[in-house]
Amino acid sequence: MTQAMKLVASARFQQAQQRVIAARPYADKVRQLMTGLAAAGGSFEHPLLQVRPEERVTAIVIGADKGLAGSYHANLVRLAQRFLEGQQGEPRVYVMGKKALGYIRRLGYTVDGVLELPGTSVSFDTVRPLSLDVQQMFAEGKTDAVYLIYTQFHSAISHETLVQRLLPAEPPAQTTGGGGQEDAAAEYLFEPEPDKLLSRLLSRYVDTQLFRAVLESIASEQGARMTAMTSATKNAGEMIDRLTLSLNRARQAAITTEIAEIVGTAEALK
Repeated sequence: MTQAMKLVASARFQQAQQRVIAARPYADKVRQLMTGLAAAGGSFEHPLLQVRPEERVTAIVIGADKGLAGSYHANLVRLAQRFLEGQQGEPRVYVMGKKALGYIRRLGYTVDGVLELPGTSVSFDTVRPLSLDVQQMFAEGKTDAVYLIYTQFHSAISHETLVQRLLPAEPPAQTTGGGGQEDAAAEYLFEPEPDKLLSRLLSRYVDTQLFRAVLESIASEQGARMTAMTSATKNAGEMIDRLTLSLNRARQAAITTEIAEIVGTAEALK
């Protein structure tokens, strides 16, 4: 069973890894475009950029629908618990993944929304409704900040649990090139104006950050499950070998005892 689960997780891991690798250039390009627009737009105000004292915080915990993934959920929930305990008042919590939902509820927090993750088939449309909901909440002042709690993917055996602020959105700072010159926004011609583009792009930027976090979490989950099932298969094999050896020893001892009894009986009859 563990061997079969390892093979399934391995196949899903390959798909999830490819999707993460494919999504990263898009997310990076959106960040780059945000940088140019922010520099060209100068002073820019938008509801999603408003920084307020964080008295009402919303957390989006991205887990998984299934277990048997080693310490994947334990590490995630431990970080979520530390983060939520450090907040003022009662934080609002949204959970992705049925397995993570059980952990969060056992901590005693009220879950305001749940979203199932359909494995590696998750799409941009899957997470966009949640993204729009938290954007509307933030714009209306119902929450002061929105944070993502998820697992960032590095490799099949390496992943890291992170807390990342999603809202208020923070356009990347303008960077400098190798020659010390700033990446000048004047190199681009914007139509319409940078302010209008940035206003439209901010919502898509938030969507992209959430979607990327989900893909990172799915890849980390499959990698953790593949590693866990590899260890489980190895341990099961070693246990089978030990039990087989014990069985053979017990059977050999029983045969030896029977032979000894037969020989003893034959000697007694003489």
